Amino acid sequence: MSKVPKVCFDRIVPRDLLRPLPTGDTQAERRARAALVTAKRWPSGSTLRVRFIDGDSAQQNEVKRYAGEWCDYANLRLDFNNAPDAEIRIAFRDDGAWSYIGKDCVDIPRDQPTMNFGWLDQGVILHEFGHALGLIHEHQNPEGGIQWNRANVIRDLSGPPNFWDLATIEHNMFEKYDRRLINGTALDSRSIMLYAIPKTWTEDGFQSEPNEVLSSVDKSFIGTAYPGRTSPDAEAVELPVAERTATEASIDRASEEDLFKFTARHDGRYTVETEGSTDVVMSLFGPDSPTRLVAHDDDSGADHNARIVADLTPGTYYVQVRHFDTANGVGAYSIAVSR
Repeated sequence: MSKVPKVCFDRIVPRDLLRPLPTGDTQAERRARAALVTAKRWPSGSTLRVRFIDGDSAQQNEVKRYAGEWCDYANLRLDFNNAPDAEIRIAFRDDGAWSYIGKDCVDIPRDQPTMNFGWLDQGVILHEFGHALGLIHEHQNPEGGIQWNRANVIRDLSGPPNFWDLATIEHNMFEKYDRRLINGTALDSRSIMLYAIPKTWTEDGFQSEPNEVLSSVDKSFIGTAYPGRTSPDAEAVELPVAERTATEASIDRASEEDLFKFTARHDGRYTVETEGSTDVVMSLFGPDSPTRLVAHDDDSGADHNARIVADLTPGTYYVQVRHFDTANGVGAYSIAVSR
């Protein structure tokens, strides 16, 4: 029997366990998608701080050596500054290889890791940081169509070197993401986010070799998910802080993000909310920083609008707004800030 590969598993926060696929067969549902969860995507232009919880200098330097390649193609920055409240916190424990997905990292207690390396090489580093940026496993792409030999997969993953229980196998191998929750491209057999899949694990002869580098699709897709922008201060639209004063705006092309800013002149509780028929997602940053996340919201407002209520200290705050459907969504909306 061929050697069973070591495989990564996802850490999922309880509220976001995978949902069943919709049963419809519309053209929209058949449209090719890929493996980035829209609700877990960081705002484009973010600086993600990284802290090593443990590990020696050789292990830490190996992570630094490879992880930053994602930022060559995405409008993101990794800062290995070991900040106590870093968004990404890394451990090197005998607990497999895993990561929470995208912005789920901010929901994890600060004394706990959001990523773990049970083994270390270029491929696994790029793979886990792909998860941290919001990417899911390629084989869980609803358009993937892999015909699993369930008995063989369960047999192999139940034993060494993975020792997964049945629930872990079901969640990480066979379940698919809801088409409505993800955006991107069709299945990429060369993606860093695809496992090495032995032929014995499939019924149709599909197999994939270990992927150790970013594929061309990985590079182009992550660039589309995190498009470039100029200085936030230069392009941010100023919002007044006033009751019943809304600013009209519009997302005119797919994957576009609108950037706003406002000044909180006094301590207090502020409300930032959108109105309209466009399904938007909103993130609030500050004070005086366009990358330090204060809050994120999708549907707390009426009719798929976003609404954030937060206690703020004086300073400049930035608001990023995008469509939930980053691949195709466009539409008009309004945004207002009140205290």
